[in-house]
Amino acid sequence: KLKLEGLFEASRKKTIPAYPQHVADVTSPTGAAIQDILNIMNRRAKNVELTIVPALVQGPQAAASLNEALSQALRLPVDVIIIGRGGGSMEDLWSFNDEKLARLIASSNIPVISAVGHEIDFTICDFVADLRAPTPSAAAELVAKSSIEISQKLSHANRMLMASIQKILKFKSQNL
Repeated sequence: KLKLEGLFEASRKKTIPAYPQHVADVTSPTGAAIQDILNIMNRRAKNVELTIVPALVQGPQAAASLNEALSQALRLPVDVIIIGRGGGSMEDLWSFNDEKLARLIASSNIPVISAVGHEIDFTICDFVADLRAPTPSAAAELVAKSSIEISQKLSHANRMLMASIQKILKFKSQNL
């Protein structure tokens, strides 16, 4: 049904910003997944603000809780939203197959990364999200570019700029 409506189409997916400044994470505040995300964000990108929007991620109330938490995240001034949880049985992950949640993700103006379970797990959220990360840790690595990597790119750009300026100055000097 959702596929026929075009909610899985690549053409409707938003681009994940290369260097987000503020990320919201819709997940359980007590699970192992959030600890992994916090660790990665702290190690790789201390400058990126992370807002945790707590939700139940399994059980009979989880779908409603995820919908409410995602609705809250969509009202925040964030650049990207991660929604997910660590691994578990298909029954544990079932709340991420909720149709209302899928529609909410698909209607988001903010890019959404689905990070549910392990690499072998797939849920409907994965198909409607703008990007599927195989794990919550992978999602954190996608949004938290390494400070060292950014510094190296800036150093390279600086060297290229200096070489170009020197070349122009040499050319102008010869003309003069």
